[in-house]
Amino acid sequence: MATLAVLNPRTGKPDYVLTIADEERVAAECAAARRAQPQWQRLGLDGRIEALGQLAAAIGQDRALHDALVRDTGRLTIAGVEVGAVAGMLERQANDARQVFMPQPERKSAFPGIGIASQRVPLGVVGVISPWNFPLLLGLIDTLPALLAGCAVVLKPSEVTPRFAAELMRLVAQVEPLAPVFKCVFGPGQTGAELINHVDAVAFTGSVKTGRLVAEAAARSFIPAFLEMGGKDPAIVLADADVEAAAKTVLRASVAATGQACQSLERVYVPRALHDEFVTALVAEAATVELNRAAITEGHIGPFIFSRQADIVAEHIADATAQGAKIVHGGQVEDHGGKWLAPTVLTGVTHQMKVMTEETFGPVIPVMAYDTVEQAIELANDTRYGLSASVFGTDLDKAVAVAEQIDAGAISINDGSLTAMIHDAENDAFKLSGLGRSRMGPSGVARYMRTKALLINRGAAAVISDYGEPESMQRTADAG
Repeated sequence: MATLAVLNPRTGKPDYVLTIADEERVAAECAAARRAQPQWQRLGLDGRIEALGQLAAAIGQDRALHDALVRDTGRLTIAGVEVGAVAGMLERQANDARQVFMPQPERKSAFPGIGIASQRVPLGVVGVISPWNFPLLLGLIDTLPALLAGCAVVLKPSEVTPRFAAELMRLVAQVEPLAPVFKCVFGPGQTGAELINHVDAVAFTGSVKTGRLVAEAAARSFIPAFLEMGGKDPAIVLADADVEAAAKTVLRASVAATGQACQSLERVYVPRALHDEFVTALVAEAATVELNRAAITEGHIGPFIFSRQADIVAEHIADATAQGAKIVHGGQVEDHGGKWLAPTVLTGVTHQMKVMTEETFGPVIPVMAYDTVEQAIELANDTRYGLSASVFGTDLDKAVAVAEQIDAGAISINDGSLTAMIHDAENDAFKLSGLGRSRMGPSGVARYMRTKALLINRGAAAVISDYGEPESMQRTADAG
C-alpha cells in the first residue's frame, strides 16, 4: 500500500504516516455506503438526528480526537473551539432539516382539477472533500447536513491534516446506524479525484484552482458540485467610524487562526484623512499579539498549518515591497522547523500587487487610502472573489447602503468575519468564491435533496378523443 508522510506544523518534521486509499478502496467504500443508504433514509429524520447526536456527544468528550486535531493544526485553543462547536452546529442543522422536511400542503395547479404535492428525495452518496485549515468543522459542515438529508457520505480529508479523521471514524464506528453510511478515504488530490467517480454529488472546500478541477470532474460525471472556495475579503472603514474599535476588529478578523480562514479580512480601505490614525491604532493592536512558538499553551496565534502556504505569504510580501509597499509591522516569516509570522501591516499598497488581488491566507493586513466612498466600493469590488466583506461606520443606514453595493455573499457591519460564527443566514458566494446553493441555513440541507413533484388529478383524465374536438383542443391550449 502507498503511504504518505505527514508533517507536524510546529516542528516541520514528519510524525504520522498516512495510508493512501487506492482506486479499489475508494470504489469499495462508496459501494458499501450506497448499499447502506436506503436503510439510513428509512430511519427517518428523528432517527438520523438521534444517531448524529450520539456522535456529536462522543466528539465533545473524546480526548484522543482533540489531541489529534491539535497535532494536525499546531493549535490548542482553536482545536478546542472546533471540538466544542460540533454539538451546536448539529443542533442548528437539525433545526434546519426539520424545516426542510416540514410537510407541505397540497396546492392547486393553474390547470383546473390538478393538485400539486411534493417530495424531498436524498441525492444518494455525497463525497465531501475537506480542507486543512479547520479540519474537523469544515469536514462536518457539509457531512452533517448531507446525512440529515438522508444521504450517505464518504469524506476525503486533506492529506495535510488527516490525524483527526482517523479518530473521528473510530467514534463513528461506535454509532451503529451511522457507521455503514459515513465512510472515510485518505490520500492526496488523486484520491479526491477518484472519489468523484463514485458519488452522486460532491461538496468541496478549498482553492479556486482545485475547485475548478472538482467542478470539471463533477460535470463529466453529471453530478452536482457544491464549491466553497477562496476569498480576498475587503474591509471599508467609513469616515464616521470609531477608528480604534475598527482597528481592533480588523486585526482580530485578519490574524485569528494565523489568517488561515476563507473569511479572514485581507485588505482594508480607509479614508485618506483617517489613514495614519488607523494605521497607528492597527500597529498598536498588532504589537500586542504574541506567537505561541515557545509553548502551544501561550500566545495568540500559531504556526502555518501547511508550510507551503507560508512560502506563498512571503512571496506576496516580497512582491508588495518590491513595488513600493512599506512594512510597518511584522513582515518576516520565522522558520523554526514550523513557520510563524507576526501580524504584518503594509501601507503604500496598490492593486498591482499580489497582496491586494490574490488570496494571501496569512496574517497580513494591507491598508490603502481612498478619497471617496464610491472609490472605496469600486476598489472593494475589484477582485475575482466575492466571499464576504466588512463595513465600519457609526451611521448604520450609511454602512448598510455601502454593504449593499459590495459584490460578496455576506457583509459584516461593524464587525469582521461573522460568517465564521453565524451559520443560519443563507448567502451565496459571488464570482470565483463558490458555486452551488448556500451551505448556510435550510438550503444547507435542502441542497443534498432533489424535489419531486406529485401531480394529482382529482377528476377525469383527458382521453385521446378529447383531442379530436377543436373546442377541447382550444381549452387545453388555453390552460397550458
